Amino acid sequence: MSITYLSDLDVSGRTVLIREDLNVPIKDGVITSDVRLQASLPTIKACLDKGAGVIVCSHLGRPTEGESESKYSLAPIADYLADKLGVNVAFSTDYLDNGVSVQAGEVVLLENVRFNVGEKKNSPELSKQYADLCDIFVMDAFGTAHRAQASTEGVIRACIADGKPVCVGNLLSAELDALSKALDNPAKPVLSIVGGSKVSTKLDVLNSLATLCDSILVGGGIANTFLVASGKNVGASLYEADLVDTARDIMTKTNILLPTHVVVADKGQIDFDDFLGSLSRASATIKSVDEIGEHDMILDIAPESASKLGEHIKSAKTILFNGPVGVFEVDAFGQGTAIICQAVADSEGFSIAGGGDTLAAIDKYGVADGVDYLSTGGGAFLEFVEGKPLPAITALDTP
Repeated sequence: MSITYLSDLDVSGRTVLIREDLNVPIKDGVITSDVRLQASLPTIKACLDKGAGVIVCSHLGRPTEGESESKYSLAPIADYLADKLGVNVAFSTDYLDNGVSVQAGEVVLLENVRFNVGEKKNSPELSKQYADLCDIFVMDAFGTAHRAQASTEGVIRACIADGKPVCVGNLLSAELDALSKALDNPAKPVLSIVGGSKVSTKLDVLNSLATLCDSILVGGGIANTFLVASGKNVGASLYEADLVDTARDIMTKTNILLPTHVVVADKGQIDFDDFLGSLSRASATIKSVDEIGEHDMILDIAPESASKLGEHIKSAKTILFNGPVGVFEVDAFGQGTAIICQAVADSEGFSIAGGGDTLAAIDKYGVADGVDYLSTGGGAFLEFVEGKPLPAITALDTP
């Protein structure tokens, strides 16, 4: 790649527009998780320290374009950034009509880019409006790099057309370096942990990993489909019958690690309209995968089985972690995920974890310090692993 890095550019006295991923949960105006915000700070600080005037933009949630909904406003994030950066952070809602005035050492946060008509459809006109705000554009939002939208891909091409420098920020460059280390020439053996409810949502990544990994540990509903493919009865558990043959094919390409014992609940105790609430009241029972009854729903890997699978993790030299192996939000069905998370943390191999649920589990079990790299990307993480080109990265790599 011939990508320019922020450290390659002189931003002193220049107006820098940084696309960050500030899409964090906000309830009643209060930020409930600041993981992505913390990850964005180094790039913003680096530009301030070098004497740039900084404009920051991001999306938040899924508002209707053209409508400014208060619950999707980035206003609370302006206060957060001001506190963490130690500078005043102005908040602009009319930047498309009136532009932005920012001096060296100052920060302006733009209102949610998804309020703008044409953002998601990558409008060339809107992309040009973003480009007109700055002298230099910095792409730092790995979590949105897989989307060809006006504030991610379009603005890059608009800046290049205007002869303005574009580059990757500190967070995005760290993401690319970590993923390249895990995928391009990984230390072997390579092991992936792939959890989630459906094989169909991660079919491409499973096929890609099958050619890279020595072993894949599957969990959640994905494991149920593989258990059926291996001849097991999964009772009332969720699985995808139309992908059983696909699972068998993947099993011929790499070593699929499956549990021998699982944690089940009686389907009759589960209310799917109040799934987590009903699970918190349901009885958790450990059973062998050879003893699953017709009313049993598999909801976790049993502790003893998780510990045995954990030994495979601890012996791996490269570990890719995407997806919990059970319904970890409910403690009775979270022990398997807790043990797997701890095994990743205890491993001496290089580990990288990505995806919202994965990071939430890592946070819940307090093992973040033991994971070498926590990726802020969800869909982008999966698409990069699948080998798909990410539009924003492709645009940055355009000569």
